[in-house]
Amino acid sequence: MIRIFRHYLSSAYIWLFLTEFGVLFFAMYWGTELRFLYSDSWYTDEYILLSSAIFSTVTTISNVGLGLYRRSLSWDDFHLLSRIGVSFTSALLVLLVIYYSFPEFTIARSVLVYSFAMALLGLLFCRYIFYGYAKRSKLRKRILVIGVGENASKLVASNDEYIHRGFEITACLNLNNVPTKVKGYKIISEYESILSVANNLDIDEIVMALDDRRCEFPMDDLLDCKVYGIDVVDLLTFYEREKSMIDLDNIYPSWFVFSDGFSTSGLRNYSKRLVDIIASAALLVVSWPFMFIVACAIYIESGFKGPIFYKQTRVGAFDKNFDVIKFRSMRTDAELNGAQWAQENDSRVTRVGAFIRKVRLDELPQIWNVFRGDMSFVGPRPERPKFVDQFDKNIPYYRKRHRVKPGITGWAQLCYPYGANEYDAIQKLQYDLYYVKNYSLFLDITIIIHTIEIVLWGKGAR
Repeated sequence: MIRIFRHYLSSAYIWLFLTEFGVLFFAMYWGTELRFLYSDSWYTDEYILLSSAIFSTVTTISNVGLGLYRRSLSWDDFHLLSRIGVSFTSALLVLLVIYYSFPEFTIARSVLVYSFAMALLGLLFCRYIFYGYAKRSKLRKRILVIGVGENASKLVASNDEYIHRGFEITACLNLNNVPTKVKGYKIISEYESILSVANNLDIDEIVMALDDRRCEFPMDDLLDCKVYGIDVVDLLTFYEREKSMIDLDNIYPSWFVFSDGFSTSGLRNYSKRLVDIIASAALLVVSWPFMFIVACAIYIESGFKGPIFYKQTRVGAFDKNFDVIKFRSMRTDAELNGAQWAQENDSRVTRVGAFIRKVRLDELPQIWNVFRGDMSFVGPRPERPKFVDQFDKNIPYYRKRHRVKPGITGWAQLCYPYGANEYDAIQKLQYDLYYVKNYSLFLDITIIIHTIEIVLWGKGAR
């Protein structure tokens, strides 16, 4: 893992990203060569290089947006060919807009056909090599877990469903001879020292996963391991690095103050506000025709008498309430009995509402909230005061997510499906805290690009 602007990225996926960018660049270059194999090309070498750069940049951004470099992608949500197909279609539409707006960059349709065909073959070949390469256990970091209880059991199962597993649990060490809850892994109860175990198993990193913090801490043994060159990390650091989340079960109050992060500066605030305005303006320019169509559809479905928009009080930064604006997606009597969670296949949702929720078009009027400064383009999802009060009583540190402005999109929305109960709120809070702790302009741009997956793939919508 590599940390860039406080955000962890997989070095394996960085190499895959760079390799496939090169493949896409040469797909356009060789596609041009193939098109003019038996005739003289009317393009200069400089023009082909420029076209290849535009093609590879647009297609790569589309690939990123469709989750093709998302390390947490599971086999159940993989669908490589479908994702590449949607990505290429999106890239083609963007390229056509560029060619229409700037005719001097126009490329022949036959060249585009050859280029996308070669790009598809190149990407499939790269993925075949990459996934075969990633399955080799020798290339994964070998982990020794100290503990065999609940924390250890949760840790060993944390990466099983991912396609690319960056680490391998080699064994679990029963430090205090407690009952084990870990299944399917080697348990070591008798040993000379932790260093001897680490050397015998060729361990790269030791993760502390003890359930009881009051038990005897093997400081000298662990210090010997560090001096020997073996990394030693706690669960909070491990989950933050490998899962891009903050594990609520292992947070202690002073951690918020003494950990790196949870800090902003005047420059960061100004740059974030600038990105908010630019991103919202760009979204408005692109989406206003769709917003007009949605408004007409809602008005027609309601019999030309129902409201198109609705306002709802939400909790913003530093617990200040504001009115969020959205397209109405439910019946006008949806909350006669009070505030309720939106459920799957909710009967209160209208036919138009079901569609606009699926593709997140109901969120577009929140652009106005961003312009007003109530919200940011990227941030935690704003919740209703009633739900916030309920969560604050039952979920530790819930209001810490209000240290930043809420957003139209966010890290939790990307990493976890739509929340419909208190359990979901706990899971999403762990990702919200990661965002608040590690906020950077780089992370914001990453989230904005990845939001394409939510819109085009329908991920997390309800």
